[in-house]
Amino acid sequence: MSVKIATLFPEMFPGHLGLSLAGKALEKGIWSLETINPRYYATDLHKTVDDAPFGGGAGMVMKADILSNALEAHQPLGRFIYMTPRGKPLTQALAQELAKEPMLTVLCGRYEGVDERLLEAYNAEEVSLGDYVLSGGEQAAMIMLDAIIRLLPEVIGNANTHAEESFHNGLLEYPHYTRPADWVSPDGQLRRIPDVLASGHHAKVREWRLAQSETVTAARRPDLWEKYKKTK
Repeated sequence: MSVKIATLFPEMFPGHLGLSLAGKALEKGIWSLETINPRYYATDLHKTVDDAPFGGGAGMVMKADILSNALEAHQPLGRFIYMTPRGKPLTQALAQELAKEPMLTVLCGRYEGVDERLLEAYNAEEVSLGDYVLSGGEQAAMIMLDAIIRLLPEVIGNANTHAEESFHNGLLEYPHYTRPADWVSPDGQLRRIPDVLASGHHAKVREWRLAQSETVTAARRPDLWEKYKKTK
């Protein structure tokens, strides 16, 4: 996968994407990263990339002409995504869809956002991490890319990992335990793993895990639980 990031702060990348699984995949060439700094394509002495909004109001807006100059210099763009709170939510299903793309270009906004005409001209796909506002799109882009890159072939060694994660089957993931089987917590309480996990009975373990996933999902995400019940 080829990834291009249009950002006023290219030094923020690869950030945590250069570490752990994503970083190893970057070194192996499973995915590549290129940053695009719109300031290089500004035409005035001060390298201006933003201006006051028409109609008045607070803040500044990133200029369509400068952004377009930058994007045109880096064609092809592949699937073009703009990180914005007003976009469609990033879900596991969307991450799986994007992981199949050979090329992604992600535009990271700053200030009050981007001139709407630029988004229209490039048919930008607007994506949001949630109902909150960040200082810029860079952090959001990194999180989205982390969710995508880990789904690429050969990034995660165990191919069964994805099938057991939250959202794969419409449920949140079941609890996990490891050694020691008996552990005394700081409050003096002896905490043991569920007996079924040490039983060696794989069918019962699967049943227990599914039941736990259902219980956790119903308690924490009633929206997901209602969807899940309809599919059963």
